[in-house]
Amino acid sequence: MPFDPDRVTTVTFDSYSTIVDVEAAQKALADRVDDPRPVSRLWRSRSLAYTFLANQIDAYKPFYEMNRDALQYALDVHGVDITTEERDEILAVYHELDVFDDVRDGMNKLYDAGYDLYVVSNGNPEMLDSMVDFAGIGGLLEDTVSADEIETFKPAAELYRHAADRTSTEIGEIAHVTAGYFDVYGAMHAGMQGVWVNRDDGPWDSFAGEPDLTIGSFHGLHERLL
Repeated sequence: MPFDPDRVTTVTFDSYSTIVDVEAAQKALADRVDDPRPVSRLWRSRSLAYTFLANQIDAYKPFYEMNRDALQYALDVHGVDITTEERDEILAVYHELDVFDDVRDGMNKLYDAGYDLYVVSNGNPEMLDSMVDFAGIGGLLEDTVSADEIETFKPAAELYRHAADRTSTEIGEIAHVTAGYFDVYGAMHAGMQGVWVNRDDGPWDSFAGEPDLTIGSFHGLHERLL
């Protein structure tokens, strides 16, 4: 189904990789790891894998704890021997990740246009509070919706339906904006319009269809909605 801007009253945003750049976590690794890039990538991929697995085997933990476990695994794989305190210092970077350049201005335009804006994220509430504060977007958001509220991670349909309930919005009136292909599919499966943010002009994972809309930045959504 093609993207229908006339249906949209509420816009929800993913957090990590969409509002803030998880690749910036490499900076926290750089002082302690000779080659931080592969460690950072394994950390991120394992963290996501744990969320997918947790949904299937009822092994929920708050995302910060899963992220910690994933970081420890990545360090172990690459033979990095550091103290628990040093590991936790690296992990804490998730409270102060770099914000993508288009985020504040793009969200501000949507806010000024009258759309209700929310964050819907796997992150637990403490993570989201610090992310919103650091990103400087608190005044633009109605609220944040965390997977922790129902102890279920993306891309389970339950989380998107929960978000619709929390935002008091018909699910078909929500455009969900995310850089994660699995998040696009999850939102669309639940009944939202899925908007893929493709900032690096990469290929789409097309095994199960196409996004309702692809944009290069948050500005692209504003252009399509108005």
